[in-house]
Amino acid sequence: MGVVETDKWLRQLYHRPIAICEKFKAHFKGASASEIYDYLVYHGMYQPENNGAGVVRQLQNRHVWEIVKNEFLCCKKEWDGPDVPIYIFPSDSANLLIQTEFNGKSGLAFKDQLFLFVSARNSETEIRSLFVHEYNHVCRLTKYPKEEADYVLLDTIILEGLAENAVREKFGRKYVSSWAFSYSNDEMEKIWRQYVYPHRNLKKTTQQHQNILYGSRVYPKMSGYCVGYYLVKQYLEKTSLSVKDLLKTDAKVLAQIDSM
Repeated sequence: MGVVETDKWLRQLYHRPIAICEKFKAHFKGASASEIYDYLVYHGMYQPENNGAGVVRQLQNRHVWEIVKNEFLCCKKEWDGPDVPIYIFPSDSANLLIQTEFNGKSGLAFKDQLFLFVSARNSETEIRSLFVHEYNHVCRLTKYPKEEADYVLLDTIILEGLAENAVREKFGRKYVSSWAFSYSNDEMEKIWRQYVYPHRNLKKTTQQHQNILYGSRVYPKMSGYCVGYYLVKQYLEKTSLSVKDLLKTDAKVLAQIDSM
């Protein structure tokens, strides 16, 4: 299916985002459009602003939909990935985490669909790298033989680590998210062994899973994300493989738990 023409939806329904969510409600079994919108806002989708038409026009002028379409065709071929609907919307300018840690962009990936939330300040390569990260999630979710509902913390951090290493492979270190370089290797080892490894089997539905992943409360900032990137990068360097080679590989293998 590929990139959906959500720019046309936005031109007509920008100030009625719940009506927009009605258009893909079938992909969220049992959820109302209002519930879907709340969920998407939590992950970075826009909340209507007075200058909505201007926001949409800026994204169109930056050719965001065309950029993502071209990158999708490239990645789909390179990773033998699935054909899924890709929905592009403005990001939430009031979400401080997204604005400060992710430079105004965010995404959400499922096995059967993908959402991108972007701002007009994002460069073409930033938009492409966001897509690569999220579409890598889609590929991992479809190729790794474990249901997402059964994911534990280890699965989640490896999912994130694979995606951001895919960005590094494709665009270089410059476009890897800044959180990946928050700590030295020695600090990463300490965070991995002290904070993440002991809780590696936490279900993704638990609050502690989220706290460790993002570094909330007592945990180091972005600890789960950082450890995931570090572990996958270490494995790639040790084996001389590529991210594509690892899409089906067990998370325990990538974390090299058996060698600890």
